[in-house]
Amino acid sequence: MKRFTIGERDRVRDRIVAMAHADPRVVAGAMIGSLAHGSGDEWSDLDLGFGVADGVPLADVLADWTESLERELDAVHLFDLPRLSSIYRVFLFPGSLQVDLSFTPASEFGALGPNFKVFFGNAVERGHMEPPSAQYLFGMGAHHAVRARFCVERGRVWQAQYWIDGIRDSALSLACRRRGLEALWGRGYDELPAEVLRQFEDTLVRSIDADELLRALERAIDGLLREADEVRELATKVEVQLRELAPG
Repeated sequence: MKRFTIGERDRVRDRIVAMAHADPRVVAGAMIGSLAHGSGDEWSDLDLGFGVADGVPLADVLADWTESLERELDAVHLFDLPRLSSIYRVFLFPGSLQVDLSFTPASEFGALGPNFKVFFGNAVERGHMEPPSAQYLFGMGAHHAVRARFCVERGRVWQAQYWIDGIRDSALSLACRRRGLEALWGRGYDELPAEVLRQFEDTLVRSIDADELLRALERAIDGLLREADEVRELATKVEVQLRELAPG
């Protein structure tokens, strides 16, 4: 595997920052994510946010920057993710370097989380995005459990394993919340105690055989209920129904 070096990542960062300084439409910039405060490592991606002068279409800036990055640095535009007033554009650079660029109207450019460091211009105060609630995480896990069992009954075995994976993610996110770890995108999973993670190993689907899917479903439901202390009243109300989905 040919992977980018820290020096290559820094050169890409420096070129993008230079583009921002040279573009009069861009009035502010910030480093976002783990590199904002130096907590990243050699594997960290590059996440930069920019404030665009109010009244300037974000799409115009995105189009111009994308053309330049593709031409100069062999970047590949993977996808866009609209979020509030921002547009996030995700690129893949040589060496599997992921670069996330976000563009926001200047009047709304500011931190949505703690990892945000302005390097030019100004940012406004914004409320930080709240992590998903325990009720949301548990409710989603319960939903996935129902869908998983129905998919097994319909013979939709690949979709069933998709839903079982979702139950495990909901349960592990609940486990992270309970212990003060980050619950989004699996970021806190590897910081969970080893004994907690061992209990989830049996939730992995080993084959798409119906009996195996039901076994993994039962273990995933066990994990979801085990980590539901923050919403124990809700969990108690649906526990019998959940366990009936995959009786051992």
